[in-house]
Amino acid sequence: MRTPDEAFEYLTRLKEIILYTGVSDCNMEEGSLRCDANVSVRPRGQERFGTKTEIKNVNSFRFVRQALEYEISRQIELVESGEKIHQETRLFNSAEGRTYSMRSKEEAHDYRYFPEPDLLPLVVSEEWQREIRNKLPELPDARRKRMVADYGITEYDAQVLTSTRSLADQFEQAARAAKSPKRVANLVQAELMGRLKAKELPIEQSPISMKGVALSADLLEEGAISSKILKDLYDKAFAAGEDFPAVYEREKPQQITDTAAIERLIDEVIAANPKQVEQYRAGKTTIIGFFVGQAMKASKGQAKPELVNEILRKKLG
Repeated sequence: MRTPDEAFEYLTRLKEIILYTGVSDCNMEEGSLRCDANVSVRPRGQERFGTKTEIKNVNSFRFVRQALEYEISRQIELVESGEKIHQETRLFNSAEGRTYSMRSKEEAHDYRYFPEPDLLPLVVSEEWQREIRNKLPELPDARRKRMVADYGITEYDAQVLTSTRSLADQFEQAARAAKSPKRVANLVQAELMGRLKAKELPIEQSPISMKGVALSADLLEEGAISSKILKDLYDKAFAAGEDFPAVYEREKPQQITDTAAIERLIDEVIAANPKQVEQYRAGKTTIIGFFVGQAMKASKGQAKPELVNEILRKKLG
């Protein structure tokens, strides 16, 4: 690898694969995953590698990248000034953003390596390899590509939704049950994950199940509820620790689809804002958003947005 960014990307992908396969929980603070980074620099065109240093026990990928950036700069400065780089183990101080010498190790014997005579050879046969491959789950990169193809979501959506195997499994459960997988993807990211993060809850402890997300996506898709009503219902579900279907059944919020009722609301909004009406008719059509907002506020978020837009445009001329 030639850059800190490459090392960061490699570690991130490796961690994903380890988590997906259940090999480890990858908790760096508890030592489930460790990272040491070897660094050496050489002038452009020089074939022989430079003297390496080893940065030990960095406890986050972000710090690995920072440590590499510092150490590369430090070594380049030494080489360009004609000084010698010593083979050594260094530690990274995250508060200062720099590495410090820990101990010198000149030769392999300093590591005290020695053969273990009681360890028998381990033979990994082709048959055993095939057996292991058949037991492996779908890995993150392959899953992202399939989800983009199967559900019509963006690559960015797929990246977010496959960040953990549990999240990906639950999203797919909801996406298969809903009328619009893309709407499910939007709701999971925009409405569900934000609330989970605020309460510091993992997806497994979400009060709103993926069945609930699928139902809410369908109601939104059908126009049975507005996005404002949906947000209110999600807030109530999290506050009460209840799933979305239970909250929806209890609250039974209904959109106002009566054209005459919406017209009355809009007439009142137009009458109360003559200056904005004049601006709209003078060509400032972007101000339509102001009128939509006022009408939705007057209806407590229950007016059907499509009808509000349609009636407003007719009345404003």
